[in-house]
Amino acid sequence: MKGRMNGRRTRGWGDTGTRRIGALFRLTIALALVVFASAACALKASRQGVPAEVESVVTTVGEDAEEGRYEKIYNEADEQWRQDSTLEQTIAVFSTVNNKVGKVKNRQLHAAAEEDRSNGRLPGHSFVLTYDTRFERGEGMETFTLVERDGHWFLAKYFVNSTALQG
Repeated sequence: MKGRMNGRRTRGWGDTGTRRIGALFRLTIALALVVFASAACALKASRQGVPAEVESVVTTVGEDAEEGRYEKIYNEADEQWRQDSTLEQTIAVFSTVNNKVGKVKNRQLHAAAEEDRSNGRLPGHSFVLTYDTRFERGEGMETFTLVERDGHWFLAKYFVNSTALQG
């Protein structure tokens, strides 16, 4: 009776439709493996931990910002920072954050990505660290981009996203 059911032809496991479904299933599994492998590479930095030198720069920049040492932040930052911002802009950014949201109460690492680029806007070895941050007067996300130059780490970019900064 294989092949006919109520006068209609049915397909067995070896037929074209089943082969298409099997191929689609294998393709879906292969794509899922590629996605998971890519995610595993992106999470490498957070699984192995952020190097102590990188954490130290984040801590130092945070302490300097809280104490109003904005010129020190500017002078010790990477050349990329100084190309993107003047001393006056650096002072304005950090003083605005300090005045509107206050000092950092708690900073918890949310994501870490290690990059090594040969070209682009920020070539070289870098870490992009995103923190869930609780300030005195609100919560937000801080993003620090640090680059390695001659074995030392420097601040290249800093960004804060918080509704407490609005208005």
